[in-house]
Amino acid sequence: MSSNKLSHYQKQAVSSTMAGLGFQSMSTMLLSFVLATMILDFGISGAAGGFISTITNIGMLVGGIIFGPLADKYGRVKIFTITVAIFSLATGATALATNIQLVYLFRFLVGVGGGGEYGVVMSIIADAFPKEKRGRMNSYVTIAGQIGSIVAAIAAAIIVPSLGWRGLFVFGAIPILLAVYLHFKLDESDTWKAEKAKRDAGEAKEKVSIKELFTENRAGNTIKLTAMAIIQVAGYFGLMNWLPSILQQQAGISVSGSSMWMVVTIIGMSLGMYVFGFVMDKFGAKVAYALYLLASAIAVFAYSFASGDITILLGGAVVGFFCNGMNAGYGAIVGNLYPTSIRATANNIIFNIGRAVGGFSAVVIGFLMDNYTVTHVMAFLAILYIISLIIVSTLKVPKNNVATANSN
Repeated sequence: MSSNKLSHYQKQAVSSTMAGLGFQSMSTMLLSFVLATMILDFGISGAAGGFISTITNIGMLVGGIIFGPLADKYGRVKIFTITVAIFSLATGATALATNIQLVYLFRFLVGVGGGGEYGVVMSIIADAFPKEKRGRMNSYVTIAGQIGSIVAAIAAAIIVPSLGWRGLFVFGAIPILLAVYLHFKLDESDTWKAEKAKRDAGEAKEKVSIKELFTENRAGNTIKLTAMAIIQVAGYFGLMNWLPSILQQQAGISVSGSSMWMVVTIIGMSLGMYVFGFVMDKFGAKVAYALYLLASAIAVFAYSFASGDITILLGGAVVGFFCNGMNAGYGAIVGNLYPTSIRATANNIIFNIGRAVGGFSAVVIGFLMDNYTVTHVMAFLAILYIISLIIVSTLKVPKNNVATANSN
């Protein structure tokens, strides 16, 4: 079999994880298109409405902590199925909420399922592919997440005018069909089965525990990767939450124009993810991240001087290409640096802490916008990327860190 030809199991792994992350992104993003309407319907304040997003992020951290170790211990596919079922059913249940407290509960559960799923899908890819292919395969999965956001936008435009926000959340329950498919069709990888056999026989070196992320000289890499994830999420939230408003208020771009900017930027992000995967597989994680982080620092600062519709649109695509393109590499680099026994735990803990802490960048940038200029905001983001560049240069990457591809 050609080294470039995927086995049946590898095809299943890629398609299933792409669907999983795409649906999870879709379920999470649905809220943003109907939040204003929900605030009016429930008669709550803007702060109370904003807490819906906050509690979703809290749920993601909780889900990551719970389901990462469970996936390592009991099986990726089992936990993948459970997490998809949780965020699907919770999304659908939101349509039945009669008060804001129930909305908080259901969105928390959406976060639990979504946060728990991330490390599982990344670990399935890492288990199924050798080190030299993980970058590309992870890029496909993360691009699917972007597609999920686009599907959410299209669904909102079609469903909300006729069926309202409740109809949109009913649509968001569709991923439960994926959970049914996973339960009956996708098996655990040979890699995970072999690790479980070793653990059952008492031969496994590592236990399934969060503590293992800080033993065997892993503490340094765990802390560094967490810091990088925080900066990655901070940049994403800062750019996607604030730049459309900045463009509307200071660059004189209309709401429809800022929507076009959003589409072009997402396209740039997807292309950046695709290219990052190939660069990482070809030259290694440290080189790929160094190139993208340096380019991100330059791009965001230069973008503060953009003027004119074309420059703003194309500049947004370039910023998205570099700043979020490297998001494709986190699942792969964790897969390369941590053994099978704690791979899902590492992915979930590292990235969900990054998501929880990095999300506060929207608050920091809001403060900077109130007191300083756009250039200062972009300089702040550029400095964050330079800090991440310094961090990645100190990562310890074992030369013999190569995993075996799944042969199913």
